Amino acid sequence: MSRVLIEVRDLVKHFPLRAGLPGRGKAGAVHAVDGVSFDVLEGETLGIVGESGCGKSTTARLLLRLLDPTSGSIALDGREIATLSRAEMRPLRREMQMIFQDPYSSLNPRRTIGSIIAEPFAIHGIAPGREERKRRVQELMESVGLNPEHYNRYPHEFSGGQRQRIGVARAIALHPKLVVADEPVSALDVSIQAQILNLLRGLQRELGLTIVFIAHDLSVVRHMCDRIAVMYLGKIVELATAEELYAHPRHPYTAALMSAVPVADPARAKVRRAQALSGDLPSPTNPPAGCRFHTRCPQFVAGECDVREPLLEPKPGGGLAACHFPLLDVSSVAARAPIAQQDRASPS
Repeated sequence: MSRVLIEVRDLVKHFPLRAGLPGRGKAGAVHAVDGVSFDVLEGETLGIVGESGCGKSTTARLLLRLLDPTSGSIALDGREIATLSRAEMRPLRREMQMIFQDPYSSLNPRRTIGSIIAEPFAIHGIAPGREERKRRVQELMESVGLNPEHYNRYPHEFSGGQRQRIGVARAIALHPKLVVADEPVSALDVSIQAQILNLLRGLQRELGLTIVFIAHDLSVVRHMCDRIAVMYLGKIVELATAEELYAHPRHPYTAALMSAVPVADPARAKVRRAQALSGDLPSPTNPPAGCRFHTRCPQFVAGECDVREPLLEPKPGGGLAACHFPLLDVSSVAARAPIAQQDRASPS
């Protein structure tokens, strides 16, 4: 069994609001991440999915200490990093890197891609010689499918997919233990998405990378991830292997997300009628009591779901779910299992 590389316990991030701002009323806080716990195993890809505003990107930035947590614990290789200062974090930065969502704004347009990819070497004092650094950068360019001869070109001379390859090269330059990919293909065309995903999987096998993959596209997550955590309003509501999650979702929110994934076959799409969620997403400044999903849940039980917060705990059949009344009958999610098998095919 793989060892634990990242251990997260009771992680919280609240963003305080100022009193008196229009529409804000009294001072309060946005509960972006509100007590999440999970492990990331060495060499695996853990997916984190959910609607916009669920806290998945904030969680990604907390893992890398790009944001300071309000409370909670983050351990990298057994070392607590949640309370380290910026100076104490600096030597650990080479072990933790990020691939950003937007390949256009994440690259400095005034610098050549050679200097962009070489930046990690300069920051950490690696390969100080100019020729040695250029050689390493060109090797990285070749490893991600870029022409090494384009070393002196600028970002605007590359397509979106090529720019994301530049971002990948920069992220793997120091051979990090952990790479956090924050929706790395959402800004790309579908055909280019598949190329970048296959590139990441190949680099993971070659370099032994551990990846935390943030996304909202469930088909992309299934192609990439070994395990998947589903977030809703700052909480993890389900955590399971990709196979378990797609075959037998236990949380009603997970089932609703999966039923809404488009299917190419019209006959299957008719059978797989989306289970539309009722109501609006509650405000993260004032999350509901009890289960946070109870205001939109088709299985809501008054006096239970709106009073007692469910724990993320093992459920029959596998996986963890935070639900008082988990989905145990696969037939309640019409025809999902055979369709999930069809969806498992790799994008091309």
